[in-house]
Amino acid sequence: MNIAATMADGGFTRVPAQDELRLDPHAAYVHITTNETIEGVEWSNEPETGAVPLVADASSDILSHPIPIEKYSLIYAGAQKNMGPSGVTLVILRDDLLQRIPDGLHTMLDYRTHVENKSLYNTPNTWGIYIIDLVCRWLKEKGGLQGMHRENTAKATLLYDAIDATDFYRGHADADSRSIMNVTFRLPSEDLEKKFAAEATAQGLDGLKGHRSVGGIRASIYNALPLEAVEALVSFMKEFERANG
Repeated sequence: MNIAATMADGGFTRVPAQDELRLDPHAAYVHITTNETIEGVEWSNEPETGAVPLVADASSDILSHPIPIEKYSLIYAGAQKNMGPSGVTLVILRDDLLQRIPDGLHTMLDYRTHVENKSLYNTPNTWGIYIIDLVCRWLKEKGGLQGMHRENTAKATLLYDAIDATDFYRGHADADSRSIMNVTFRLPSEDLEKKFAAEATAQGLDGLKGHRSVGGIRASIYNALPLEAVEALVSFMKEFERANG
């Protein structure tokens, strides 16, 4: 394995620029995670990988915006963030990659098994797939991925504007790498962050405590979260700063 880039030195506040990637032209593939949920960092543009296949874990931002599918050789995504309940994984696989699969893999780990059997080699999670169907119908009613992207951008912009409007809140991710799914920010002290999360929960704004590995505050604003919820959070943030700033 070759680590093409890591932003650890800067605290994982951004995605790497193209000229920072140390890519191997003979690699089997290049892997990225399109949206990083802990630090709140998202790829806005795919890296250029030449002839090397680009593979992506898109679990946390799939269906949140249009994807230039032609740039990818394989995308996989767990359903649990934007598509439906946990227990279903979507795989989008370019046909020519099937020719590169080595013989001898376990039956269930060989994508040819699932392609040849139309994803029905084993008993599928029918309830989970049914819910995904309902979600996709809902997305179409909202204008498809373009419409969903407009809504998600509006939610994220409202929240980031509230963060940037004051020194009391400090966004974690660099402006050009900010996630529209997971908004991460800090307050002047950890004690204030704990107080913020507790008082927010008391007002029905739950789940704002940052990931245990990094702390801070994290607002996950996935597709299902309405704009009104973000408006309520921004209103709470202004009142909290007034009382504690």
